[in-house]
Formats: sequence, structure tokens, C-alpha cells
Amino acid sequence: MKYRSIALAVIGVVSALGVAFIAGLAVSRLRAPEREPDPSSITHVTDPTDAIDQDLMVALSQAKNFHHKAKVYMSDGNLAAATAAVREILSLRFPAGAPEAEDVRNDARALLAKLLAGQGQLEEAMRVVQEGIGPSQRESFFVANLYTVKGEIHEARAVALDAAGDPASKAKAVEEKRAAIEAYDKSIQIDNKLQRKLTEER
Repeated sequence: MKYRSIALAVIGVVSALGVAFIAGLAVSRLRAPEREPDPSSITHVTDPTDAIDQDLMVALSQAKNFHHKAKVYMSDGNLAAATAAVREILSLRFPAGAPEAEDVRNDARALLAKLLAGQGQLEEAMRVVQEGIGPSQRESFFVANLYTVKGEIHEARAVALDAAGDPASKAKAVEEKRAAIEAYDKSIQIDNKLQRKLTEER
């Protein structure tokens, strides 16, 4: 119980930071250089991208607020309500083609999977993780984090199987531990690739 409480506190902070990071990227991406107004223009025609930008920022703001709600519920030990709040993020509407949508949803899935695992729902937690990994269009910190959570779920399965004590369960536990290591290695691989890319861009 003590371990679970500490873990939930940590993931709440990490996930909130993730949304803040995405929002910061969105602001920098959407911020265009200011143009001098055309003195001959009498009326201002709304640029279609203005509406898209506003839709994106509204969605990011909603995601951040749902994360904050989840954090409050988690602090009270109300994991069911926290889980429901995080699920709301997955139903948010983002502008078509916005890369931030994938990042926000993968960030939410990682937190949701941790919450489900904390409630003993390991199979559902794994399903949530796989839903994020499968359709992801690109490798990112958030995909790497999903692989980390996948490894944690495999570890939790291994613990449960070891506790059963019978030879068949112990053999399955070994397989789960192997799968956990593979998931962690994949996360490390993605992070290393991202780090090299950032170094090259500098």
C-alpha cells in the first residue's frame, strides 16, 4: 500500500508535467511571426488556422484540467474517480492532424494504465497501453513511456504468478519478467534515438 501511494503520487506529477510540456510545444509551434497590417485592408478576414489553433489550445486546456482533477482524486485515494477523469481525456476532440493529440492521448493512456494496475486490473491496463502503442505514428517520449508502463505491468503479473507458488505459474512468471525487460529495452531504445536526434539538431 505504501509503495502504491508513492507511485501514484509520482505518476500524477509526471503526467501533469507531460501535458504542460505538450502545451508548451503547441504554443511554440503555433506562434507565427507577426505581419505588418495591410493599410489598404478595411476588414480582417479570419485565417482558418486561427480557429484550428484555438481548438487545439482549448483541447490542451481541457486535458490539463482533467489531469488536475485526477491528481486531486488520487490524493484522496479515490482511484475510481481518478480513472474516470483520465478517461475523459481520451474522448477530447482535437483538430485533425494535430500531432499534440497523439501525445496527449498517449500520456493519458500511460496514467490510466497505472491507475488500473493500482486497482489490480492488469489485463485492462495492458489493453490501454497496447491501444496507445499500436496506432502511434511516430516515436516520442510518450510512446517510450508507454513501453515503460508495459514493462511495469509485466512485472506486476510476474509478482502475482510467483506468489501462486506452483511450477506452472513460476514458469509463466519467468516469461513475464522477460517480457518486462524487452519492454524496458524498447523504451530505452526510443529515448536514446530521441536523444541522438536532439543532439544532432543542436
